Amino acid sequence: DGLLPAVFARVHPKFQTPHVTTIATGLVVACISGFVPRGTVAEMANIGTLFAFAVVCAGVWRLRHTDPHAHRSFRTPWVPVIPILGILFSLGLMAALPGITWVRFFVWLAIGCVVYFSYGAKHSHLTGTHRAAGKR
Repeated sequence: DGLLPAVFARVHPKFQTPHVTTIATGLVVACISGFVPRGTVAEMANIGTLFAFAVVCAGVWRLRHTDPHAHRSFRTPWVPVIPILGILFSLGLMAALPGITWVRFFVWLAIGCVVYFSYGAKHSHLTGTHRAAGKR
């Protein structure tokens, strides 16, 4: 989709996985976890995963509302009850994390937004700007 440089989009010929990205991410995480206390790494992994889960729940809820007849490979029962509960439980667990974890989370989120808006938004094949310019 152009949101990352092409080198990170390479897919392994046999396993069909983004092997370059997986290796690079593993190396960065291994280096960071070698210097950061285990509890800090766990808290950051927890808040990131819970935030992602809350976003997915919100997305499921929104898509079921805006496009109820779209083909889906699986069904979520009791929409919107299940997605709302997923969001609430995720936010509740996130609220139990220490304040410094929230600060770190927002710093990483800000860094991610800067990277996205400075590189990804300009190079995205999804925005239509590349299509209009014939760069797809």
